Amino acid sequence: QVQLVESGGGLVQFGGSLRLSCVASGFTFSSYVMNWYRQAPGKERELVASAGVWINYADSVKGRFTISRDNAKNTLYLQMNSLKPEDTAVYYCNAKGPLGGRYEYNYWGQGTQVTVSS
Repeated sequence: QVQLVESGGGLVQFGGSLRLSCVASGFTFSSYVMNWYRQAPGKERELVASAGVWINYADSVKGRFTISRDNAKNTLYLQMNSLKPEDTAVYYCNAKGPLGGRYEYNYWGQGTQVTVSS
């Protein structure tokens, strides 16, 4: 079965750092675009960063967050530095693909809570 399992969330102070991880299984990880989304209470889910052929970031996190992936370990990462209270949200791992496949699939993890205090 397909699984995306996030970890690394928690409570941090303003300006602190966290590294989120997403371990994937049940599909060909290297053939999928991997994404981090987040959703704050009362807000729409937003794309934070994307890692496929190209790396992309939301303007709100550019220069502070780094997305990376280790295809040999089927793992996606999000290094978050200089955290702000507005980064507080549930962060979700997402997989979309595969490239060149007959059908498009869209998989989601359960999410991990990130809370940034002052």
